[in-house]
Amino acid sequence: MPRPWEADPTASFARRLGKSAKEDGSSDVRSRCPDIWELDNGDVAVIGRDLTEAYAGSLPADVRIAPDERLVVIPGSMLRAAKPDIPGPG
Repeated sequence: MPRPWEADPTASFARRLGKSAKEDGSSDVRSRCPDIWELDNGDVAVIGRDLTEAYAGSLPADVRIAPDERLVVIPGSMLRAAKPDIPGPG
């Protein structure tokens, strides 16, 4: 059965949402930094720490992680900084 949404691996990075990890204070190194990007197709790419296994036993009852998905954690400050760049409903 096909999924209602599928990630498009041909989409390109269009713009950063919020601040870079260095600007946000989440990292002082250019590599290995969390980040949030809007892709040219409107989807969002999140770069963070893979904690799929760490959270596997404590997921809420209605949460599922498919074999080809990962639970990624980023600093809350980074998401809050991205809020002005995320369009509202409409």
